[in-house]
Amino acid sequence: MTQTRKAVIAAARRTAVCPRGGALALFQADELSAPVLAQLVVDTGIEPEEVDCVFLGNALYGGGNPARLAALRAGLPQTVPALTIDTQCCSGLDAIVMGARLIEAGAADIVLAGGAESFSRSPIRMTRPVDPAAPPVGYDRPAFAPAPFGDPDLADAAARLAAETGTSREDQAVFAVTSHDKARSARGYLRGRLVNAGGRLPEEDGFTRHLSLKTALRAPLLNGDHETGLSAATIACEADGAAAVLLMSEGAFQERFHLNSNESRMTGLKILASRSAGGNPAEPALVPIEVAKAMFAELGMDATELAATELMEAYAVQAMVTAAHLGLESEGLNRMGGALARGHPIGASGAILAVHLFEVLTRKETPAEGARNVGMALIAAAGGLGSGIVVSPAVRKGG
Repeated sequence: MTQTRKAVIAAARRTAVCPRGGALALFQADELSAPVLAQLVVDTGIEPEEVDCVFLGNALYGGGNPARLAALRAGLPQTVPALTIDTQCCSGLDAIVMGARLIEAGAADIVLAGGAESFSRSPIRMTRPVDPAAPPVGYDRPAFAPAPFGDPDLADAAARLAAETGTSREDQAVFAVTSHDKARSARGYLRGRLVNAGGRLPEEDGFTRHLSLKTALRAPLLNGDHETGLSAATIACEADGAAAVLLMSEGAFQERFHLNSNESRMTGLKILASRSAGGNPAEPALVPIEVAKAMFAELGMDATELAATELMEAYAVQAMVTAAHLGLESEGLNRMGGALARGHPIGASGAILAVHLFEVLTRKETPAEGARNVGMALIAAAGGLGSGIVVSPAVRKGG
């Protein structure tokens, strides 16, 4: 069925991302996301009561409704509904996909969507015993797939993928070094762009550093063998952070920001395609490949038409294999650095990809005729899930 109504990312913001126990350790997930939501309202000049809904991804809290807490903390009216989504690593991007779907369906004109995670403040998980006299049983993660499906630990699955594809430790280390280099180069641009809540939050990502190949190769081996195993340098660290976008219907966006041709026009990203999909739970890293192929088929395009791709780097090998399968150009891949250089705030990570895509595609001047200006974000999640969006600038500055 052909969709005639499109959603536009009108604004995108995030907090700094800091390792677990670091500069954001005192903040709950909703406390991190509230100033991001509030800043998006300011950025677009809308009235808070114009927001139709809030979608927020979160993976670690296992209860409550952080989206509702964040919406109220952000100063949105009590009448604005808010929904928390848990699809693990896909949560933040799935929130954006769901917000876009609501707009495409004509059920909303303005939606706030993103994700937030605080590893530092997440609850300690315990299972209530069947025997009332027995003590509760603690656990690190719930099951993501039932028997007889495979439900591997994600690090085990990534190590197996590295061994099967022959992706060496050195190649993974080189990829991690490149991620840090790109993130360090982006620091100057991001300074002043990250939401700091009046100085209460840090203005820079806390993990990004100069990482030499020598240092990366000396990082402790955490999973797998000496030849293709995963190290502390090639696995994204646990982190805290929040990110979100403000979505508008294309009609509402054009009406607000495209009326006066004599003024510099606000640039947004039109969502050309979006998809949340499932695959083999035993091979979660491979699902985004099929997600991208499905979106390419829908749009009649291929990877050569992408100017920028934001690809989740939970594990270096995961991103490397996906990029190789799809033929993604290294120059356009994670231009501002990836999760290996920042950390992985699970519920927020997919939304961070969307924010970076926004920054990369809207900060440039109008591309030359024939230049590529299409971007894609892709992420995988435990249980064999994958999500993605393909976007292009909706209105070019001065155009």
